[in-house]
Amino acid sequence: MRLVVAPDGRARFGSWEMRCAIGRGGVVADKHEGDGATPAGIVHPVAVLYRSGRVIPPATALPLTPIRPGDGWCDAPGDPAYNGPVRHPYRAGAEHLWRADHLYDLVVVTDHNRDPAIPGAGSAVFLHLARPGYAPTEGCIAFARADLRRLVSRLTPETGIEVLPG
Repeated sequence: MRLVVAPDGRARFGSWEMRCAIGRGGVVADKHEGDGATPAGIVHPVAVLYRSGRVIPPATALPLTPIRPGDGWCDAPGDPAYNGPVRHPYRAGAEHLWRADHLYDLVVVTDHNRDPAIPGAGSAVFLHLARPGYAPTEGCIAFARADLRRLVSRLTPETGIEVLPG
């Protein structure tokens, strides 16, 4: 089964439809670091991260890892760890995964621009929790807590996450 994400902020997984937020830059075919856009195409989930103490570890077929203080994700295109996990303090640009808000309490890491990562082609394209009112993301796809938790329980490494072009 495939998770299909439309540019209008709707997603479908089989017969189940839900609301989501996409990047403030819309959906693009050619993703670039910092453009705020969600990349069109098909990616796959590779792991689930969760914030212990805020989220009960979810049931999932994907590798499951708790987020710890100091965990980060490198977004510096010239760094060897680009688009991968790092520990803070980190010498190059890296997003903090341990956040005061709740956006990263539950995260699905995708294979967008991984293995190998192409410098500048976008990093940290995750599925994560939505801001109030489904405000746009920096390029990720965001869902309500209940919807993301339900998705996490159904995703496998073979699940295609298809973002339709704008």
